[in-house]
Amino acid sequence: MQDIPFVSTGYKFMVTETPTMKMRENKKTKELEPAVTDGVAEFVVMLFAKAKAPGRNGRMAKGEEIKVTLATDPGDGFDEGTYVELIAPMLNTWQTTNDEGRITGSGLWFKAEGLKPAGLGAVRDAA
Repeated sequence: MQDIPFVSTGYKFMVTETPTMKMRENKKTKELEPAVTDGVAEFVVMLFAKAKAPGRNGRMAKGEEIKVTLATDPGDGFDEGTYVELIAPMLNTWQTTNDEGRITGSGLWFKAEGLKPAGLGAVRDAA
């Protein structure tokens, strides 16, 4: 399944590694090159995600570090320790198979159109 929207308002996100351009290995040359979709370079950011409120058991859940692919350059101002909100967050699934067609791994990956500082109503313009 691809691009499953999800509501992230129940979580707070803190930047743990500043956004950088996403790189992919060129299958022919084996060199790293920028990941580009529809002519626009993608970026990645590492965030610590933690629920804002206690769970059903009354306890605060532990957070988790997640990697988020951004569809555009988020611009400046997203340094380590900055609290942010995801713009149009989505989930995607992935799986790998071996030569016999058996699934050897699977999981989820996070994607968003961009970032904005937490608590601000206006969307930051892409640089």
